[in-house]
Amino acid sequence: MQSATAQTYASLQSTGHAIGDLVTGLSDESAHWSPGPGHWSIIEVLNHLADEEVEDFRARVKVLLNRPEEDFAPIDPVGWATSRRYAERRLGESLERFRMARGESLAWLESLPARDLDRSRDHPTAGPISGRQMLACWAAHDLLHVRQITRLRYQLLTRTVAPLSLGYAGKW
Repeated sequence: MQSATAQTYASLQSTGHAIGDLVTGLSDESAHWSPGPGHWSIIEVLNHLADEEVEDFRARVKVLLNRPEEDFAPIDPVGWATSRRYAERRLGESLERFRMARGESLAWLESLPARDLDRSRDHPTAGPISGRQMLACWAAHDLLHVRQITRLRYQLLTRTVAPLSLGYAGKW
């Protein structure tokens, strides 16, 4: 792997661990709590990440590298939360599913020769996208959801310790 690709791989590795660490030890009740309608719970975010791992990022990098003439398979990440009933799943099973999928992705990425990662194709909404760019977007997607899970954990803590104030900790 080349330098930027190696850094992206390292980011995927560390954010995979961070996601696991952020949800480990939560009760199923806490993992299923949502701040309100239209907002995902931690369990929904975790299952979204597992599905995106397999059906979006890894699958699309594989198409870019191995079958660039093929269209990307259609995906519906937001709709999957409802159609696949993420909110009804258990935390332990969901975390294991994410960890397994991430482990498979990292093993596969580690085996890739960097030579083909600059191959690109048009994406219907993102325009031209290369394998290297898709990897970078994969890492960025992880970070967006680390931020989301962290915010949900903060909101859960605020609810748990109420009426105590968390102001002394610093401004959120």
